[in-house]
Amino acid sequence: MLPLSALTAVSPLDGRYAGKTAALRPIASELGYMQRRVQVEVAWFVALSDAGFAEFKPLSPAARALLVGLHQNFSAEDGEAIKAIEKTTNHDVKAVEYWIKAQFKGHAELEAAAEFVHFACTSEDINNTSHALQLKAMRGEVLLPALDAVVAKLGDMANQFAAVPMLSRTHGQTASPTTVGKEMANVAVRLKKARAAIAGVQLMAKMNGAVGNYNAHLAAWPEFDWAAFAQRVVETPEPADASGSAPFGLGLTFQPYSIQIEPHDYMAELFDAIARSNTICIDLARDIWGYVSLGYFKQKLKAGEIGSSTMPHKVNPIDFENAEGNFGLANAVLRHLSEKLPISRWQRDLTDSTVLRNMGVGLGYAVLALQSLMVGLNKLELNEAALAADLDNSWEVLAEPIQTVMRRYGVAGAYEKLKEVTRGQTVHREDLHALINGLAIPQADKDRLLAMTPGSYVGQAEQLARGA
Repeated sequence: MLPLSALTAVSPLDGRYAGKTAALRPIASELGYMQRRVQVEVAWFVALSDAGFAEFKPLSPAARALLVGLHQNFSAEDGEAIKAIEKTTNHDVKAVEYWIKAQFKGHAELEAAAEFVHFACTSEDINNTSHALQLKAMRGEVLLPALDAVVAKLGDMANQFAAVPMLSRTHGQTASPTTVGKEMANVAVRLKKARAAIAGVQLMAKMNGAVGNYNAHLAAWPEFDWAAFAQRVVETPEPADASGSAPFGLGLTFQPYSIQIEPHDYMAELFDAIARSNTICIDLARDIWGYVSLGYFKQKLKAGEIGSSTMPHKVNPIDFENAEGNFGLANAVLRHLSEKLPISRWQRDLTDSTVLRNMGVGLGYAVLALQSLMVGLNKLELNEAALAADLDNSWEVLAEPIQTVMRRYGVAGAYEKLKEVTRGQTVHREDLHALINGLAIPQADKDRLLAMTPGSYVGQAEQLARGA
């Protein structure tokens, strides 16, 4: 068997692109999942010690600090130890429980309380909270910073190029001019809204037992308010340091109603929101690709880089192509997740378990695509000469303002007259000026139209670009 490496990995996320997705590895990997399972088990265990049960007194500061360290200092070696236990148990959550209990050896206080590890929990109480913690970290530490960088770059471009006129191309045909900055602002505003939707999704977690009714919990302590207790554990913030002095919690949002699994509706909401953001970025990548093709943008050269194996002159827009492809892969995974995960037969089936292990794949392709998009945007150099030349060859776009002014003054057949002069024809400035000079409109409006050029006919594009 080939040893696993960047060259032998099945997924390019762990192969060719391993360096670009490295930030996700400690979170989305099996190791990251194990670490958060330990975190959840510890938080539940410590909270039980603080619940006021006579059978489980509050833990000492030393014991609490040791428990915090179990998840904050969790290592690859710890993960391997859990995998070794799993070979016997053939159950991954039980292996985590046994590993935690093994760490209590030599600590009389913890050994005496060992049976409160995983107390009244079903595996999904640990798994659903761990998945939420993974998503919390992936969203906050990796995905949103990558998206924010793109939004900031587009905002800079919107301001830098706010006043640079550009020919629009509705349906691929010459159309009323805009500015380069306004086109960047359009995308920046869309992505800001998409970003807010991603950040606004509440990450839910349940801790209510095998079918969501606290059956086992109430069998042990019938008078205890287990729902309120579970909510405290789920919603209390995570400990800020390793001292163990702060309350133990998970910093998530409590899900009061569930079957054995948390319904995963919030996951569908989150993945759909990310997919919408990705789709906006695909739109941008394709547009920039087109602008590069038209010569509106040049791309900065990188020493030693080759655009084509046979055509030495080429500087291909590969970053935008890579971004488009990887956003598409991300959306394929994310949309399957959002469609599949909210569905579970009766109180539980395992179809979600294997699918959830691919959350990092969906987010990984999204992060990879955002990085490619950012690299591409940073390579761009505006070719103002090409933009100006394109505008100067497109005087027909002024048919719109001329016929609109004609309509203002009631000139009959304004649209039709301009259509005869401009549609499907090469239009020159002199042709339009002759038409304008013959119009029965006030001289001030004639002068204004005569002074207009394709490059000056941009409406409020500059102001809109600067206000994004």
